[in-house]
Amino acid sequence: MKYLHDIGSYFLMLKDVFSRPTKGSVLRELVLKEVDELIINSLGIVAFISFFVGGVVAIQTALNIDNPLIPEYLVGFATRQSIILEFAPTFISIIMAGKMGSFITSSIGSMRVTEQIDALEVMGINSLNYLVFPKVIALLFYPFVIAISMFLGILGGWVAGVYGGFSTSEAFIQGLQEDFITFHVIYAFIKTFVFAFILATVPSWQGYFMKGGALEVGKASTNSFVWTSVLIILTNYIVTSLLLS
Repeated sequence: MKYLHDIGSYFLMLKDVFSRPTKGSVLRELVLKEVDELIINSLGIVAFISFFVGGVVAIQTALNIDNPLIPEYLVGFATRQSIILEFAPTFISIIMAGKMGSFITSSIGSMRVTEQIDALEVMGINSLNYLVFPKVIALLFYPFVIAISMFLGILGGWVAGVYGGFSTSEAFIQGLQEDFITFHVIYAFIKTFVFAFILATVPSWQGYFMKGGALEVGKASTNSFVWTSVLIILTNYIVTSLLLS
């Protein structure tokens, strides 16, 4: 029953997020602030992880090819498929559930503890629209982060494969081009938009409705990561079943 109540409060929150909008000039400043904090500040860790994981995928693929009948371009092909279909959209989003989600939950939870949210309500401001809606808009730019992750993941695979002596540059690039299906990229970005909405709203929900003091802010951040990760994995399964079956 507790989980049903929690889910009910989430959907009630969404209704208020999109009602009684904040003044346009104020909203613009809030969105720019969220883009800087959530998108720009995430690029460094995303770039670092994507480049080296792409390299690891290429190396592991190459080391598991021990049959001379398997074409050499398979290293590039496997790297492309792994990065585009799952690593960039899904696993980067789970990592962002930790980084981005914890930041959102702790910032809103701290405002709840210090009664700043109550002050917004007293001033007649829709606090949910003021706090959450700018995050939803800012995360419309999240596919840009995933596109960078895809590029750097494949680049990392090329660097590791070629300079590690596991593949030639020509064979790796041939693998990138082999049986390329454009819809796979579209599918990845559809997932990314859904994950972006989850990343914006679920941590906000955990922070907004938390109760207690500073200790509970940490607990809310942990709950935020768990809820966001579970929803991303479930959504990934559902979207994949619908789009790729």
